[in-house]
Amino acid sequence: MLTRKIKLWDINAHITCRLCSGYLIDATTVTECLHTFCRSCLVKYLEENNTCPTCRIVIHQSHPLQYIGHDRTMQDIVYKLVPGLQEAEMRKQREFYHKLGMEVPGDTKGEACSAKQHLDSHRNGETKADDSSNKETAEEKQEEDNDYHRSDEQVSICLECNSSKLRGLKRKWIRCSAQATVLHLKKFIAKKLNLSSFNELDILCNEEILGKDHTLKFVVVTRWRFKKAPLLLHYRPKMDLL
Repeated sequence: MLTRKIKLWDINAHITCRLCSGYLIDATTVTECLHTFCRSCLVKYLEENNTCPTCRIVIHQSHPLQYIGHDRTMQDIVYKLVPGLQEAEMRKQREFYHKLGMEVPGDTKGEACSAKQHLDSHRNGETKADDSSNKETAEEKQEEDNDYHRSDEQVSICLECNSSKLRGLKRKWIRCSAQATVLHLKKFIAKKLNLSSFNELDILCNEEILGKDHTLKFVVVTRWRFKKAPLLLHYRPKMDLL
C-alpha cells in the first residue's frame, strides 16, 4: 500500500495562530466564523476589538468574549502533529507557577504514568487471558479515565448561592477539568437544584457574569489572577439583581 508523506511545513498554515504566528496553544475558535487562534492571543486582541482577526466579521458588538470557545479537537491535532509541543507547554506552565510560588494545579503526572504502565502491560501480554475479572476491571478503569478527563489540568471550585430565591448546594466544593465550561457548571447546578432549565442561571466571578463557553482555565487566568485556590464562583437566577 502506497503512503504519502506530508511535511509539517505544508500544513503549518492550518495549525498556527494568525496573531502570533506560532503553533496553536489552548486553541480557541470564534463561533461565528470558526476561525481558530491561541486563547491568550485572541483574548488580548478582543480587549480592543470585536471582529475576527482573520475575516473581520463582527463577533459581537459588546461582548465578543462570550462567543468564543475552546477547540479541544484542534488542540489535540496540533499536539499530535508537532513533536514535543505539549511537553514543552506543560513545562512552561509548571515553571510559571513555580516562579510565582503557587501550587501547580492538576499535576497528574503520577496518574498518567500509571495509565501508561497499565497499557504497556496489556501490549506485552502480561495480563492472563483466563483472568477475566482483572481484564474487566482494567477496561472499566481505562474507560473511566477516558470519559472523565482525569488526566486534564484540574481546578478546585467553591460554588456559592448569591440569591435568596435559590438554595445553596449541599456540597459546594468541587474539583473538575480545567477544560470544563461555564455551561457545564450551569447544567450541574440545575440538576442538583432540580431546576427546569439551566438557562435560568447566571454564574459570576468577581461580580461579573461569565460567558457560557468560557472554560474554567480561562476564568482562572483572566478573572482569578494570582489568587489562591479555590476559584470562588456565585450563581443566581438570570434576572435576579445583586
